Amino acid sequence: MKNPVQKSRIPEGKAFVIKELIAPYFDVNWHFHSEYQLFVVLKGKGTRFIGDHTKSFREGDMVLTGPNLPHLWKNDKAYHEPENKLETHGVVIYFPDNFLNESVFQLDEFEGISRMLKLSERGIEVTGETNIQVKRMMLELLHLKGTKSILHLLKLLDLLVDSKDCKLIADAGYINTNKESEKDRMGQVYEYVMQNFQSKVSLEEAAQLSNLSVSAFSRYFKSRVNKSFSDFLTEVRIAHACKLLHESDLNISEISYECGFFTLSNFNKLFRERMKKTPMEYRREFKSSFYPRN
Repeated sequence: MKNPVQKSRIPEGKAFVIKELIAPYFDVNWHFHSEYQLFVVLKGKGTRFIGDHTKSFREGDMVLTGPNLPHLWKNDKAYHEPENKLETHGVVIYFPDNFLNESVFQLDEFEGISRMLKLSERGIEVTGETNIQVKRMMLELLHLKGTKSILHLLKLLDLLVDSKDCKLIADAGYINTNKESEKDRMGQVYEYVMQNFQSKVSLEEAAQLSNLSVSAFSRYFKSRVNKSFSDFLTEVRIAHACKLLHESDLNISEISYECGFFTLSNFNKLFRERMKKTPMEYRREFKSSFYPRN
């Protein structure tokens, strides 16, 4: 994995930056930065990590992350193999933590946006009709400049205020305790898990990558991710299972094996604990919502 670095995203004199991203895969670096970030996936699939939360992503995935909230959109392995000629496409908006000066957001008229931005410290997932409207506005914003662009962005942010389509991502108790100097260490651990979760993942090897003893690594990881390494690995595997239940016709036993679970009973138990339903119920509910009856 490349060494993750703090990037300078917003030039001096600019209120915000919007970019269209087209590449074989999204940024491979687990990282955090001082800006707010609104990101929508227009093309691409994989697993995303926001704070202490893990979930599969696909086209339409939209998240607002607050300052210094760790995140990574890790594309599936197929995107990293040039012979597949796959492509990702996304649009991202960065705006600083003192966007339009803090004093402006203290005014009554901006109370809603200010409150919403405070909540984004846990990450906000945007779905439903709000997702569709915001995505359209982000694409329009790519072509606007000057005052019109600022007004457009404010209208966009106002759509997120009190929207029932917005859901907080990281747990309420999550705090980013990672240090800037530790980004590479954590990035290597995330990369190791993503490369190996479908087979055997070794706690000892993860500790070795981090130059820590097993006991020290276990304490370190839990303090940074708000869960044990074993629970984190299970979440990655369950997220991949959800994706396969959406997108493939594999049976439950095959999916269990594809996700690194070597006994079907253990897969069913862990899936139900985390998703509050069996894999078969999850697949059935997804298909009934995605393909509604006439």
